[in-house]
Amino acid sequence: MGCDGDALDDGRDRDVTAKVAVVTGGSRGIGRACAVALAEAGWTVAIGYRSSEKDAKETVEALSAAGTQGLAVALDVTDGASVHEAFRRVTDEVGNVTGLVNNAGMSRDGLLIKYPLDVYEQTMATNLRGSFLCSQAALRGMLREKWGRIVNMSSAVAIHGNAGQTVYAATKSGLVGLTKSLAREMASKGVTVNALCPGLLDTDMTSHLTDEMRAYYIDQTPLHRAARFEEVAAVVRFLMSEDASYVNGTVIPVDGGLTA
Repeated sequence: MGCDGDALDDGRDRDVTAKVAVVTGGSRGIGRACAVALAEAGWTVAIGYRSSEKDAKETVEALSAAGTQGLAVALDVTDGASVHEAFRRVTDEVGNVTGLVNNAGMSRDGLLIKYPLDVYEQTMATNLRGSFLCSQAALRGMLREKWGRIVNMSSAVAIHGNAGQTVYAATKSGLVGLTKSLAREMASKGVTVNALCPGLLDTDMTSHLTDEMRAYYIDQTPLHRAARFEEVAAVVRFLMSEDASYVNGTVIPVDGGLTA
């Protein structure tokens, strides 16, 4: 069926006045890599940090080296007031937020039968409630601009599970459900929502692994190595770009074939 090209609105030529992203947990590791990748793609990036202001400022310096403006913003994703204030500050200082990478997370391994309830609640609050609160706050700017990108950092364990990570896997599986449902809610508003499921990364959250445990995960990965931060960040950069305008509600493993 024919179509008048002038009447076709595929979202590719929309004039977005704000290209401002918030990266939660952006002060180091995979968050920092995502922030730098977005800066290189022309985004103004706000680095959300909870405790390490020094690391956050170092990340802002890395963004400046990439030729793009950045700022460090105190942000405790478990605290609604902190989330509200952080997004208000970003909006006031650099413009409406049109990009969000929900990267802040925590993990503490342990068998469910003796898992501490307070750690369960903290993990849920950080990984799942935090992504809910930040998405809610970010959507205000996206709806104003009629354009937006949300990328949720899930995990390969959300797909295949892992003994000793029941709670962590539950939060990351919850992110998959949040991603797919929010993608349906926001599609007509010009906002896409997608999730990544990285495999093994050498981060603070995996620093507790023994050499034997790390070797086991590497052996289970067809590429037989851990992912580099930049490899995950490259997929985030794509999903946040205009080239990904028709990618919505997807869950993308970046795991070297671990879940294949």
